[in-house]
Amino acid sequence: MSDRKIPHPLVAIIPVVILIGLLAIVITLFGSDSLSGGSQIALLLGVATCVLISMTVYHCKWQVFERQMTKTIGDVSVTLLILLTVGMLAGSWMISGVVPTLIYYGVQVLSPRFFLVSACLICALVSLLSGSSWTTVATIGVALLGIGQALGVSQAWTAGAIISGAYFGDKMSPLSDTTILASSSVRVDIFEHIRYMVLTTTPSILITLVIFVVAGLGHGNDGGALHVDQYTGGLAATFNISAWTLLVPLLTGILIARKVPSLMVLFISSILAGITAIILQPHILCQIADDTSLSTPAAIFKGLAITYYGSTAVQTGFDALNDLVSTGGMAGMLNTIWLILCAMCFGSVMVASGMIESITGVIIKWVRTRLSLVTSTVGTGIFLNLTTGDQFISIVLTADMFRDVYDKEGYEARLLSRTTEDAATVTSVLIPWNTCGMTQATVLGVPTLTYLPYCFFNLLSPLMSILVAAIGWKIKRHRPGESQQAPS
Repeated sequence: MSDRKIPHPLVAIIPVVILIGLLAIVITLFGSDSLSGGSQIALLLGVATCVLISMTVYHCKWQVFERQMTKTIGDVSVTLLILLTVGMLAGSWMISGVVPTLIYYGVQVLSPRFFLVSACLICALVSLLSGSSWTTVATIGVALLGIGQALGVSQAWTAGAIISGAYFGDKMSPLSDTTILASSSVRVDIFEHIRYMVLTTTPSILITLVIFVVAGLGHGNDGGALHVDQYTGGLAATFNISAWTLLVPLLTGILIARKVPSLMVLFISSILAGITAIILQPHILCQIADDTSLSTPAAIFKGLAITYYGSTAVQTGFDALNDLVSTGGMAGMLNTIWLILCAMCFGSVMVASGMIESITGVIIKWVRTRLSLVTSTVGTGIFLNLTTGDQFISIVLTADMFRDVYDKEGYEARLLSRTTEDAATVTSVLIPWNTCGMTQATVLGVPTLTYLPYCFFNLLSPLMSILVAAIGWKIKRHRPGESQQAPS
């Protein structure tokens, strides 16, 4: 690979331009159904363009692409399993009565006026303690979306509040894999990394909370009481609403606190919810089985199996509530997994061909000042989220590309780790074909481009990183060759 020819930047950008153009066409033609196949085709055509140029013009061998795709897809294999398990969790938490119970009590406690800021703070706390935005959104986030719907709050606003809080907590948690990855990639102590992020993250989350408070003042006294009564009445008539169901999230929280791996937490929580469904909601499971010829135990087992792997539709007598309590199970995650695989293929061939290196090389050449260095890092993180389709790849590549540049210019390594997180971690959920964007859109049932304008924390973080760099607040510069380890 050492004698590999790096494509000219104008050539390297061709697959990206084609991909963006195709995705724009797909979104125009298919709208919210664009993730059901159209986007995948666009990504594969982007792959074909990159491979065609590389093999015909630069004589790159197919085996190079194959090895990179095998490695990249292998690296996200656990992520794919987590997605399937999230499908199990979403179905079982709904049918067992966990989410309906949270919604039932939540709509009676939370005020429409302060719901958005409350949702953001709740998700921030859960994500901070769990270290996982995905787990937060798939559990308490789904419940909060239902509560918001019952209170008459826009789904787009609610999803924005959920995601803003979840990604704040994920970013600031020492248990978060992205936080660990960003700090370890540039050899910065994780707690020093978190402390340094406070300078950019605190203003971003405070501004976000203020926006949600102001926006929430417009959600009140608009006939919401009748709306809430319809939801609580429908839930109580359909599900066995019981505080016992809350043992499932409680035990899940204990597992998280004991630092059990995410995949195990999600699977165990799904099994606990399944047991709860058998005990408290057997009538719902029999309804899902839809087979009166089966004995009750067989019908319950069939209903539980369908809850885990397939789509469910429970009749509550209220159309809006029917949509809320319907689930997709593991099968509902397959389009997302399909899209992730296609996005990983595109990212792989762009890396293997050297096109990513060529494009980012141009960006690095623009670095002249502290502001341009941080701005270039932010731009690269976002660009890699767009092109590689995965935040983990974006974090690692951004850190690798700029590590020597920061060292050469005499800036602390913690500035690089913070900027990488401000850009790569939080913007991944804003991109429809990125693993994060696809996952959260699927779990919440709200398209990425619909919730994007309301994810204020995610939008503000990279801008705040640039602003702090422009001011120079707490940014130290050393002479080249001096230790880059930040003081404790």
